[in-house]
Amino acid sequence: MTNRAPIKLSAYLVGTGMHIASWRHPHAQANASHDIDYYKRLAQTAEQGKFDFVFIADSLAINEESHSNILNRFEPITLITAMAGATSKIGVVATASTSYIEPFNLARLFMSVDHISKGRAGWNIVTTRDLSGNTARNFGREEHFEHSLRYQRAKEFVEVTLGLWDTWEQDAFLYDKENGQFYDRSKLHRLNYKGEFFSVEGPLNIGRSPQGRPVLVQAGSSESGQNFAASHAEVIFSHKNNIEDAKNLYASFKSKAAAEGRSPDDVFIFQGISPIIGETDEIARKKFEYLESLITQEHAFSFLTEYFHGRVDFSPYTLQTGAADIGLHLLDGVRFEFQQRQELIGRTNPTLRELYSLLTGSFGVEEFIGSPQKVADRVEHWYREHAADGFMLMCPLLPDGLDDFIRLVVPILQERGLFRTDYEGDTLREHLGLSQPSSRYEQQAVPQQP
Repeated sequence: MTNRAPIKLSAYLVGTGMHIASWRHPHAQANASHDIDYYKRLAQTAEQGKFDFVFIADSLAINEESHSNILNRFEPITLITAMAGATSKIGVVATASTSYIEPFNLARLFMSVDHISKGRAGWNIVTTRDLSGNTARNFGREEHFEHSLRYQRAKEFVEVTLGLWDTWEQDAFLYDKENGQFYDRSKLHRLNYKGEFFSVEGPLNIGRSPQGRPVLVQAGSSESGQNFAASHAEVIFSHKNNIEDAKNLYASFKSKAAAEGRSPDDVFIFQGISPIIGETDEIARKKFEYLESLITQEHAFSFLTEYFHGRVDFSPYTLQTGAADIGLHLLDGVRFEFQQRQELIGRTNPTLRELYSLLTGSFGVEEFIGSPQKVADRVEHWYREHAADGFMLMCPLLPDGLDDFIRLVVPILQERGLFRTDYEGDTLREHLGLSQPSSRYEQQAVPQQP
């Protein structure tokens, strides 16, 4: 069928789902975003589907217009620790910002989760976009770091974190009771890092994990973000609305990774998709339309007014008004993530209801709305056309969307030999086909002469 690794699958878990009005759905548990048993069940469901990992995003500030699923929710590293305890195979990945924590704290937190999960943890590296406008003020600062500075700081942050994870060699702990040797002192190293942003002595007060260290995940959209991801990330998360854009980004990331001296095969590109599945295409479309009907005009227009900084008066319009009909695709000086979507808005002219869903992350690509056969065909097509190595399910409605995909689409992919029927390893690196990294000190060690 193919010389490439099988398709990878992950699940983006956020309360009742990505759709902004998902909490109003009759099948939704409205308080899901802060129910630990609910998240454990989602992780167990994804594990039953043999997914590579589950993924928890984060934001460090909210405002009155924030997505309902982030207004009252768990801290991600704490959450994935609990989910790791409720599962035995699936990877657990959490988001943590390089802009609002120290490297030593973060290195310790993630290595702890990696040990607790027996080698199944991953760190989604973000620099934090200040969408709420008050992130910095939550941390005693008046202003958020400027974009380029965020990535300069993040690069050094990751260097320090990797260095701290290396301060213990893999077999440093001996636990030799007879000879009274708890660990091998020659295999403990101080980092002694001094850079532009950080000064960290080390060593870290926890050793290496069963997979060496957590897997590094990153979503880079800007040029700085893409270069950063190509330098460090082992999993790159993207969200493109058509296959051509996805293919271009895939090729770009693989090329950038090679330019950094890395093997492109060691960098996995995951495309975010929001499938809505029904027994027929028509049933799936009705599911989507019902979710859209739950969006209230008052809430949508309040968000859009704030999003465009009051530059657009939406009061003369309805949710059925076309975004391009009122020139939104021509606005300049708007947020970076909106600029990336302006061509799509001009070409497809979504309604203001659909625009609201698009900007809040719950708008699905049309071709992933349909029957199980259709969705499986599109997943295979994107994979075979080198638009993705894997997919992150950003289900509009949870748990229904995850249940439907695992029950109806996964068996089709398995029958085609495109997805595993069982786990072949125990760690996240083994699931992904990544080698276990050694400590830099082990790599530098010179064998003793006899």
